[in-house]
Amino acid sequence: MFNDVISFIQDLYKGEKFIPLHAPIFSGNEKKYVNEAIDSTFVSSVGAFVDRFEVEFAKYVGAKKAVVTGNGTSALHAALHLLGVSHGDEVLTQALTFVATPNAISYCGAHPVFLDSDAETLGLSVISLQRFLESHAEVRAGVCYNKKTGRRIMACLPMHVFGHPVKIEDIVKICDSYNVPVIEDAAESLGSFYNGVHTGLFGKIGVFSFNGNKIITSGGGGMLVTNDEALGKRAKHLTTTAKVPHAWEFFHDEIGFNYRMPNLNAALIVGQLEQLPFFVENKRATAEMYRQFFEKKGIQFFVEPEKAKSNYWLNAILLSDRKERDAFLHETNRQGVMTRPVWNLMPDLPMYKSAYSEDLTVARSLADRIVNIPSSVRHS
Repeated sequence: MFNDVISFIQDLYKGEKFIPLHAPIFSGNEKKYVNEAIDSTFVSSVGAFVDRFEVEFAKYVGAKKAVVTGNGTSALHAALHLLGVSHGDEVLTQALTFVATPNAISYCGAHPVFLDSDAETLGLSVISLQRFLESHAEVRAGVCYNKKTGRRIMACLPMHVFGHPVKIEDIVKICDSYNVPVIEDAAESLGSFYNGVHTGLFGKIGVFSFNGNKIITSGGGGMLVTNDEALGKRAKHLTTTAKVPHAWEFFHDEIGFNYRMPNLNAALIVGQLEQLPFFVENKRATAEMYRQFFEKKGIQFFVEPEKAKSNYWLNAILLSDRKERDAFLHETNRQGVMTRPVWNLMPDLPMYKSAYSEDLTVARSLADRIVNIPSSVRHS
């Protein structure tokens, strides 16, 4: 069975000797724009491509304001800071996520609370969220508190795993009833929609990543989006060292962050953004070919959830158990087909062992069974 899968993937990617999990494609104006940025001499954090990328990105996702940063983790940290998350607070998130999610919470001195996953979306479970809030939360003077720890519950941070949208409308509705603002970790979901609305626009702030393995890349890079123009303006100020605009004077009115994206990187990703619609459709076509193949093999291929249009950033199959998963990982990688398991659950990492976790039955089952398979945009 494993050899059939390997042969299919090799055919899909035209017999490449080594097939990466997700490689960037630079087939548009990237080199042209980077050369323009170099010729302009504005290669650092001020330049026309930074402004252009923010405007064009906001237009693509449908946000009123987009603020670009040096990477997705810094964007997450800034988003939490903007909503007032600080030392001793709690932030609700999922146990099955990339480590950047709880790390950003920790940078604020806050405590991540790890909830279970939804088997239909791979993201935050609405049931686990509701259960936790019903048993732990109370609202006093408009602020949500954990009545068992006495800490403020200052945000909920769901993550759209592999680009598949969570049940974000339900999550926001539940959190609104407890006055808990939602920040969407949309790092992997650029080009994904839920009920016709782009991910990142349901909560107070959405955050994206442009790391080298994402659907579009600037080498690194991140973005905050919001429909709150005042919040967006403050995000731009905070992430540019809180410098007050002036013709020559250096005056900073609060402790800000040097989280700016250089113009050189912005030039690269403007060229990438122009190709995003093609990238999404190409990846969705690949996912459909995978779906048909694995259906015939009796292997579960993860498809986009109900109400969602996913970018299929990373394609995933679910095997029967950890033993079969590890055997598949060993054989595919031995034969030059790069595959990877999903992340270790966050409470299993040493720095988060003491963090509070709800029952994680679904998340543990998913972690034992998920394998990501090659998902790059295919060359025509």
